[in-house]
Amino acid sequence: MASLILAPSMAEAQDFRFTSFEVEGNERVDRATVLAFLGLQPGDSASAADLNDALQRLQNSGLFEDVELEPRGNRLVAVVREYPTINRINIEGNRRIDDEDLMQVVQSQSRRVYSPSQAEQDAAAITQAYEMQGRLAASVTPAIIRRSENRVDLVFEVTEGRVVETERIEFVGNRNYSDRRLRRVLESTQAGLFRLLIGSDTFVADRIAFDRQLLTDFYRDRGYIDFNVQSVTSELARERDAYFITFNIVEGQSFSFGEITTVSEIADLDAQEFQDTVRIRPGVTYSPRLVDTTITRMENLASQMGLRFIRVEPRVTRNDETLTLDIEFVISRGERVFVERIDIEGNATTLDRVIRRQFRSAEGDPLDPRDIRQSAERIRALGFFSDVQVDARPGSSDEQVIVDVDVEEQPTGSLGFGANYSTDTGVGLAVNFSEDNFLGRGQRLNFGFDTSEDSRSFNFGFTEPAFLGRDVEFGLRAYYTTTDQQNASFNTENIGLQPSLSFPVSEYGRLELRYRLSEDTLSDVPATASPILQREAGSSITSSIGYTYTYSTRDTGLNPNAGVTLRFGQDFAGIGGDREYVRTQAGVIAETSVMREEVSLRATVEGGALNMLSGNSLRSDRFLLNARQMRGFEANGLGPRDTAAGLSDALGGNYFVSARFETAFPLGLPEEYGLSGGVFYDIGSVWGLDDTAGAGPVDDDLHLRQSVGFSLFWDTQIGPLRFNFSHVLDSQPYDRTRNFDFTIEARF
Repeated sequence: MASLILAPSMAEAQDFRFTSFEVEGNERVDRATVLAFLGLQPGDSASAADLNDALQRLQNSGLFEDVELEPRGNRLVAVVREYPTINRINIEGNRRIDDEDLMQVVQSQSRRVYSPSQAEQDAAAITQAYEMQGRLAASVTPAIIRRSENRVDLVFEVTEGRVVETERIEFVGNRNYSDRRLRRVLESTQAGLFRLLIGSDTFVADRIAFDRQLLTDFYRDRGYIDFNVQSVTSELARERDAYFITFNIVEGQSFSFGEITTVSEIADLDAQEFQDTVRIRPGVTYSPRLVDTTITRMENLASQMGLRFIRVEPRVTRNDETLTLDIEFVISRGERVFVERIDIEGNATTLDRVIRRQFRSAEGDPLDPRDIRQSAERIRALGFFSDVQVDARPGSSDEQVIVDVDVEEQPTGSLGFGANYSTDTGVGLAVNFSEDNFLGRGQRLNFGFDTSEDSRSFNFGFTEPAFLGRDVEFGLRAYYTTTDQQNASFNTENIGLQPSLSFPVSEYGRLELRYRLSEDTLSDVPATASPILQREAGSSITSSIGYTYTYSTRDTGLNPNAGVTLRFGQDFAGIGGDREYVRTQAGVIAETSVMREEVSLRATVEGGALNMLSGNSLRSDRFLLNARQMRGFEANGLGPRDTAAGLSDALGGNYFVSARFETAFPLGLPEEYGLSGGVFYDIGSVWGLDDTAGAGPVDDDLHLRQSVGFSLFWDTQIGPLRFNFSHVLDSQPYDRTRNFDFTIEARF
């Protein structure tokens, strides 16, 4: 409130001339500050307009709740009432967001002067925090409660409102891929059955731009070079509780690779050597990713040859009649531009070196714009940052540039409390902690505790992804597991420690080297148990070294809809300890999508062999198939058993083989149900024992078991559910079968 008090005679006067100024009512603000805002000088002529301007300056200073100017003869008196100080700040009515989180966006502070404008800004900031969670109807009203000694309590009264969901996501212009398939590409999701429990379907406007890019990448990776998102409309329902999003797209035609050639614009440089690095074959669906991979191979070859400032540029010739793209890779000399330095900002927690090692270039190296772009993608792929901007600007000379990296960090740790249930282990509880950027070093740390009706386990893991500053991953794993007599006549205890090193050996291949030290105990074996188990009772220490070679094209192969993973590994026990054996395992996984990627096909074949170098194998050494490896059978429900011991205890075998073939497909139900179906066929067996002396009839020969079935998948945000309805086609009389099983894992 502000007022200018003038007597009628004064109001008629044109000018005032004051010889002195006085201030009344000020407590914290000194007199000089008030006079400074007043802006009048003793003896100067002042009009009524000048006095009004002075009044407005005092009011707009934000220091006073009420201001009056009273001319008293040749004196001008400024009567002020200061804003109160804030005693405390409270937030009321909030349930979805904690006080601590909301207070981080509030700028008003206790024991500071109350400012109505700042309180309004704080209310707007709190409202925006709710909008980020999709509660567009949220409102926040600041209020004050008067206290003694010119103090107030500042209260933000929150009305949260309902979450504004994405009720429906639709596409216009898609001919080759269904709405169902394209919705799986997007980050945004539409409301489902669990809309009252989860918030993943909450509408967030910032996701739209990201979704446009995801759609573009999806189509371009499948040869649709003319694909374009023309527009995206987001319509708010009349009740303001839901959005309807429509993507208007133009697919175009899918192109394939035509003729692939390489030419050199550098004298004495053989283009054929670079052509030999090309893995693309004519007829393969065009993908920019495959072109970038080929350029990387060629540039790596140039580096190996000691050539600098080599650039590889793809020149594309479009053939609309054949729907092919001819690619000519042109090798030339690039500009002599060097990286002067790499400046990193925004990383309050993450160390600079974690970001720098994502660059293949270092200070002083030739500038490679494509490598800079790829480095930005690698930084984003770390998952440590919500936003990553990488740009280049001129350096101290024309031949140098400075690479600026601006990142915005996001939480990288999680603490989970979970419940799980399966028909094998019953109800269980789990506690898990994980941190993907431990101490800002880019290291992964995780540990957890899991318990069920018949088992308890503890696990710990640590991973350094850049051991000694190289592309070598160091891992350390420790575990402790116990089981009781719920599903067996004995108890087990297993404790182990395993360090490992993993590194790439080819474009698609990776090699892991490991060492394992473990102690395995078989205890409380009753006299009625199999003599085989009675002889194996006790503890044994295993010290082994091993390796696993993995070849995988599932993420980076030529076909984005198909991939294969090959795995072969061996462990050699006998480096100390009690056990001496060679344990070999191999497996292959192949998967593809058909029928416009609506139906997925997957085949898994794996096997193993245990060859003892001395002594007989123990149950802890042998293979045991679980229910996931052979559906239609109980966990450890097939393989050699001692028929004279009641068939309760699985003995395991020195050899196993398993093949699983399955397909998953939509059921035609509304997507919000999250239901899909599948069929499967499994075949496999476990066989082979070293010593069966004293035991009842034990059939450890190779007998293949077979089962078929139908699966119902229920994809929910509280966990994936899978229901398997199985029918065993071929089994042995002593096998333990079942027709139904399901698993559920809930995290909250």
